[in-house]
Amino acid sequence: MRMPRVVATLNRRFTNPAARSIAPWLPYLGTLEHVGRKSGKSYRTPLLVFHTEDGFVVLVGYGPESDWLKNVFAGGPTALRKRGTVVALGNPRLTDKADAASLIAPASRLFYRLFPYDEAALVLKKIGHSGTR
Repeated sequence: MRMPRVVATLNRRFTNPAARSIAPWLPYLGTLEHVGRKSGKSYRTPLLVFHTEDGFVVLVGYGPESDWLKNVFAGGPTALRKRGTVVALGNPRLTDKADAASLIAPASRLFYRLFPYDEAALVLKKIGHSGTR
């Protein structure tokens, strides 16, 4: 299920600013830090994220035309803020949700499958040094 674009617009203006401060501390949520492909501006987008052996899978709820997703594929710096740690990410790969399920840590797979976003998943690998900020 893809969420309507109007919901994305409302989230960007109202929900995301509030969620940015708590998302990194909640299970299965994190804040993806990325750079605008046109503006060069830094963005922080709260998203559903799931650990893999060498990175994370991010559920894509608003379809492949989402700005944050386009920014990640544009190749600028991308990092995930989760539980006080910032992890540099790269090598983005878009796949369908079912294919990415096998990458998710077994303890999280049930929750991953229960989420209604089923259009796509973004697979990102850890790169470089990670630490706290």
